[in-house]
Order: sequence, then structure tokens, then C-alpha cells
Amino acid sequence: MTFRQLAYHNVVRNRRNYAAFFLASVFSVMVFFVYSMFIFHPTFEEDGLRLLAIRGMLIAEVVLYIFTLFFLFYSMSAFLQARSKEFGVLMQLGMTKKQLNKLIFFEMLIIGTISTATGIAFGFAFSKFFLMIGREIMELESLPLYVSWQPFLLTIAAFASLFVIISFVSVGFIRTKRVVDLLQGFWKVEEETKSSTVLSIMGIVFLAIAYTFAASVSDQTVYLMIFIVPPLATFGTYLFFTHTIHSLLRLYKRKKNVYWKKTRLVSLAEASVKLKDSAQMFFIVTIVSTVAFLTVGTLASFMSYTGDFRESNPLGLVYISFNGNEQEAAHIDRLTSQLESEQLSYDLVELTVKRQTSGASGNDVDILSLSEFNRLAIALDFEPAQLQEGEGMFVPFSLDSLKELKSTSVETVLFESNVPLSIQSSYPHVVFPIHTLNVNTIIVSDADYEAIDQPLLGYSTGMSDFTYYAFDIQNWTETINIGNRLTNTVSEAVETADFNNVNFFFENPGDDYRWFKSSFALLLFIGVMVAAVFLLAAGSFIYFKLYTGLERDRKQYKLLVRLGMTDKELGKIVNRQLIPQFFLPWTLALLHSAFAFVSLQVVWEEFAELSILGEMALVLGGFTIAQILYFFLIRWRYVDHLQAP
Repeated sequence: MTFRQLAYHNVVRNRRNYAAFFLASVFSVMVFFVYSMFIFHPTFEEDGLRLLAIRGMLIAEVVLYIFTLFFLFYSMSAFLQARSKEFGVLMQLGMTKKQLNKLIFFEMLIIGTISTATGIAFGFAFSKFFLMIGREIMELESLPLYVSWQPFLLTIAAFASLFVIISFVSVGFIRTKRVVDLLQGFWKVEEETKSSTVLSIMGIVFLAIAYTFAASVSDQTVYLMIFIVPPLATFGTYLFFTHTIHSLLRLYKRKKNVYWKKTRLVSLAEASVKLKDSAQMFFIVTIVSTVAFLTVGTLASFMSYTGDFRESNPLGLVYISFNGNEQEAAHIDRLTSQLESEQLSYDLVELTVKRQTSGASGNDVDILSLSEFNRLAIALDFEPAQLQEGEGMFVPFSLDSLKELKSTSVETVLFESNVPLSIQSSYPHVVFPIHTLNVNTIIVSDADYEAIDQPLLGYSTGMSDFTYYAFDIQNWTETINIGNRLTNTVSEAVETADFNNVNFFFENPGDDYRWFKSSFALLLFIGVMVAAVFLLAAGSFIYFKLYTGLERDRKQYKLLVRLGMTDKELGKIVNRQLIPQFFLPWTLALLHSAFAFVSLQVVWEEFAELSILGEMALVLGGFTIAQILYFFLIRWRYVDHLQAP
């Protein structure tokens, strides 16, 4: 038998142990290949959303490559540890270390070749499906399946280099072992971990401080906490699994009336031994799971923004003309012509906005007349406002301001024109997109509006007034091609901060909505695929640990059966061993994520004043259900292997 044949037979013989590792590798290759199909797709051009898609998937591929390298290294080191007795026997029979290294190298190459080929085959088979999803997300007319050597070459080159690196690293790992160490096997030490009381307390303290900081973060401290909370939580997590949990178990064992009871003694004693060796693995699983939760949760929170977009932006188009704008009539004519050519029905309401200084706050205030505002409200199917002379009404600029203004009342005087106002109510809908009017905007009666005859302090007559053209368009998401020139002009002025020749402002909420919705959905699609690889790998780490100690567990199980243990008692012992391994890291990852989302909520409130609670509950709940299903699947296979003859 040649070395290649021996390596092949070793892989076939250990196929059960390699199953989870193989599936996780195949899935990683498949995701990598699918992203490559998007990156090299001939339909994509480097502009707007498509450029975002290419860049997003390129970054995802780099993240996948680095993570898969780490995942494969950890997995292979676990497998080689589990096979240490086998390697020890081979070396006792005369195999040199060089030959052993060569054998392992060939085994890695065989697994890598089969994983890469299978992953590419599945990736190409499902490419059509993922391209259809991408087409819907990016709202493209077509995104057909294509055949090109580029995705294949990139995937093969990436994973071939990755498996070669792992092969060399794995060989180095075995090289450090002596024959006597190899023959002792993986589970050669069955002792409890000696934990430090100081480090145990530090683990709890660091986590408590990190959670407290995350829960009490504010607009002013949120960006500082980004650099403080993650290192604290990471270090606290490591100490928790390497010291704190062992101290807690030791305290529990001192209560003999609880600990020395039926199968509890066996299961907890066994759990203590496994926790010793699995502490670092638990730490890795917790961090990886937290990253996966945060990735999907953060991207899902973006979808909240699109969910509230229409309610915050009821207008179809907005055009604001400032003093000296000679193109005003031409721009409005062009916009109406484009709407008619696209067969989009619309209502156009023109409002003249006056700007004054509030005597109560000293801030600038935008003033709307009651009759003009009500024409717009009726066009939007909102109820008209009711005001008497001397009364004012707040105009909310966001959904959150809508709630705040309900209980606000102000007695003020418009400073320049000396018009007294009593503002006791707010309009019950958001009408104007944020940033298109002052945050302090009020409606006044027509009589008060006419009485405002002085410009804002520092301006000449008429210079502080401007005209607001509000378009109500029923099919507002179909305005993608309306006013593109105006959009480009405003965008260029914003980018260069040069508004010298731009005396207008234009906003197309329908186009903005389409861009936000498509890009957020695209990022979520990319993130979910990467997070799926992370979670599969996190679950695989636990699976590997179980199977590397399976032979020892089986011997222990047979011994307990001979001592009279029943199947029901076996189930209890298995549950008490597996549940902490599956759900302890998971619970800590959920806690990390929950507190991280509290901080994220502060950022969203500052940016867009919206709640992400629903999306976060959905993401964490979905992952929890997936973990429970995964637990029962692994438990079923583990018990089946334990009871195998």
C-alpha cells in the first residue's frame, strides 16, 4: 500500500468524524463561490447599487476566507488530537515523523480537494436561485445564470491555498508531539481545572461593567463605548469560561446533599472534566456566535428604516426654490412633464414659507399659512388643521417628534413682525420629509400669516422667504427617473459644499426609498450568508469536541451500563453534559448581543429616531430556535453513537 492509498483509506475510515468538518467546509466553499458568481457577473457595472453589491461581496469573501482558515485550523487540530493514539502506534511500528507528516499532508489534500469540488458543484447548482434573489433585491430586469472560468478559478485558488496552509500547519502540530504523548491519547488527564479566585471574580466584574456601560450609553458616549465595551466583554468572557465557571462548579460540589444525588454526581463530575478542556472552545463559540448575531441584527435593523420611510416621507417629490432662482419655472415644468410622460398622476401644492425668530426660544421658525397647508393635507388625504387668529400649531418633522410635540405648548411672539402666538397643539401626521424644513415649523392662521410683513433679522424684504413645491404622487416608488438632473446637481453641490450657483433643493423620496431598501436588503442577504457560515462553524466546534472524545465516552457508558444504569438515566446524564456545552456559550452570546443592541438603539435614535426592538427580537428568537433544533439533532446522533455495539 502506498502513502496515497493509506491516506485515502484513513479518510474513508474516519468519515464519520470528518462529516461535520466536511459539511462546514463545503458550505463555506459554496457561499464563497456564489459571491464570486455575483462579483464576476457580466451584467454588473460599476455604478450605484451594483458597485455596493460587488464591494460588499468582495469584503464578505475576504472575511469568509480568514474565518475559514481559522475554523479549519481549529478543526484539524481537534481531529489530530483525537487520532493521537493512532499516530503513536504508527510511529511505534517504525513510521518516521517525516512519513507521518507526509501522511497527514496527503489526508488534508484529499479532504480539501473533495470539499472544494463538492462546494463548487453545489454553489453552481444553486447559483440560479441566488441570482434570482439578487435580481429581486436589486430590482434588475434580469440577472441570468452564466458560465465563466473566473468564479471557478478564484474559488479553487482561494481554497486550494487555504487547505495547503492548513496541511503545513497541521504537520507542524504533530511534529511537536513525542511518541509517549501520542500513545497516552487525547483524554489523558481527568482532573478538574485549578481556577483562580481573583480571576474568577474579575470575569464576573468585567462582564458586569461591560453590560452596565452598554445599557447606560448615551448620544455623547456611544462612540467612546465602542472602543471600551467590546474589549471588556471579550476579556470577561475568556475569564468566565477559564476560571469563573470552574469556581462556581466547585462551590456547587461542596453542597453534598445536592451534588451526591442519583446521576447528578456522574454528570457534573464529567461536565467538570470536559469544561476544563473546552473552556477555550466555549470562548471561541461565544465570540463567533455574538459576531453572527450582531451582523444579522445590525443589518436587519436597517430594514426598520425602510419600514418607517413612507410614514416619514408622504410626499412624492420635493422642490424648494430660494431667492434668486431664475430656473424655478423651468424646473417645475420639466418635473411635471416627466411625471406626465411616465403616466404618473400627481397633485402639486405650492407653499410660501416665511422665516421668523421665535421670541420664546430665540430660534428661527418656518411659518406656513393655514390655507396652503390644508390644500396639501387634503391632497394627502389627511385631515385639515383648524386654527383661530393668534393660535399656532406645531408641524412634526419625524415620528418621534410627533409624540414629543403632543404635550408641548408655547406662548411666543414672532420677533421681527411682533405677532403673538399661542401654540397648544401639533399636527397629527408627518407631512414634510426631515431636513426639508426647519425643525421648528408652525402653521398659523391666514390673518397672522399676512401680518408677518418683516423678513428674518439680517435679511432684506423677501430674502428670507422661499417657495416649497410639494408633489403628492400615488405611485411614489415609480419616480426613479424623475428629476435625475436636479438630483445630480444637488448631490454635486453637497459633495463639493459649493452652493453658489444652486438656489434650489430637490429631493426624490421614491428614488431614495428604492436605494435604501435595495442596498439594505442586499447587505442583509450578504450578512445572513456569512453569519450562516459562522453559526455552522460555531456548532461544528461543539460537534468536533464531542466526537474527539466519543471513544472514551462510549467506554464510560458501557461501564455504567454494567453497573446498572438505565436508558432513562443515560438520557439525563447526556442532557446534563450537552446542554451546558450547547447553551452556555449561546446564552452568553445572546446577552452580549442584547446589550450591544441597546447601544445600537441609541445610534438609531440619534440618526433616524426609530425603534429596532422588533427586528432584534426576531433575529435573536430565530437563532435560538435554530440552536434548539441543532441541539436535538446532535444529541440524537451522539446518543446513537454511544449505544452503538
